[in-house]
Amino acid sequence: MVFPQERKPFTYAEYVQLSDGDRYEMIDGKLYNMAPAPTPKHQQVVTLLSAEFVTHLRGKTGRIFVSPIDVCFSNDEWVQPDIVIVCDSNKISDERIIGPPDIIVEVLSPSTAKKDRLIKYRRYEQAGVHEYWIVDPVHEYVEVHVLKDGAYQLYGTYFKGDAIPVQLFGHFSIHADNIFLPQ
Repeated sequence: MVFPQERKPFTYAEYVQLSDGDRYEMIDGKLYNMAPAPTPKHQQVVTLLSAEFVTHLRGKTGRIFVSPIDVCFSNDEWVQPDIVIVCDSNKISDERIIGPPDIIVEVLSPSTAKKDRLIKYRRYEQAGVHEYWIVDPVHEYVEVHVLKDGAYQLYGTYFKGDAIPVQLFGHFSIHADNIFLPQ
């Protein structure tokens, strides 16, 4: 379980000066030490899903990033989602993503599921992230939440055999069978 560390919030500039080698997220003034390395299944889902997005985005304006990459909502708040898609190149700096990406994907791990479903869900909604995907690699489903009038609405829950529509890109969908492979 990853617990927030109680301390005075510090800025992103202070964070990048840390030399302990650990990765952190700062959400709502709380510092979260990142969980230990994810499982092979988690990483396989991240790799396969990001490959689907890369194939679709080739030759288009959107860019895809996989963790670790810092997404800064403000000078004292940042996260490191599993997958980030940014269509506005002005949000991409040399060091990080500045402002809300268009799509964020979090692949659940036992140690991060509560944070991903509650804390990050609310924070991504407040920040204005257009689509938030929550992927469960154990039960093999994807929840797609789409921002409408400032609040997330569940666009759908998709299982193996389903096509997962990417609302942001119109007619593009990803087949769940391509990201949830047999063991």
